[in-house]
Parts: sequence; structure tokens; C-alpha cells
Amino acid sequence: MHELGIAQAIVEMICEHSGGARVTRVVLEIGKLSAVLPDAVRFCFDLCVEGTPMEGACLVILETPGLARCCDCGGEVCLERPFGRCECGGTDLEWLSGEELKIKEFEVI
Repeated sequence: MHELGIAQAIVEMICEHSGGARVTRVVLEIGKLSAVLPDAVRFCFDLCVEGTPMEGACLVILETPGLARCCDCGGEVCLERPFGRCECGGTDLEWLSGEELKIKEFEVI
């Protein structure tokens, strides 16, 4: 479960940047093509924040849809999985979005 390592890194980064202030809300952006499971991150996050200034923080996860461009016709293709087919039949796709794993924002008091 690599989500545990991801959650630990997120908590460490936010604690470092918050200067010890209490963190009340964290917003993450996780792309559907990132191979990161939002529910697993949520579970691990709750474990990782125990005993830190982030304990009790609300975690909001925004899932970014996958989007690709067909290399054959230039059309855009929405992706739910890391593979797909364009309406023209093409399967050579350039990913445009969906691989994100970002800390969008966090709130402190």
C-alpha cells in the first residue's frame, strides 16, 4: 500500500510549511490515472495525523478526470483507466491530465 507513504509525505510537508500552527483542512488533488486510491489515502491520512498539529483536520480529495489527445486525429478522449480508444478508433493517446497528485491548499488557525 504505497498510499501510506504518500499520506506520510503529505503530513510531513504540511507540518513543515505550517510552522507548527494547527491545520484544520487539507485539499488534495488526485488524478484518476495516478494509480493512487483516494479511499486508501483518506484511511492512511487519519492514521498519519495522530499526534500532529494536523490531528482532526478535514481532508477533501478532488479527483481529476483523465483526459488524453488522440495522436491520429487530435480528438480529446476522456479516460477512467490508463488506456482508451478514440472515436476514430485510434489507441495512441497522449495524456493531458489525470496523473496529478497535489496538495492544493491547507488551512491553519
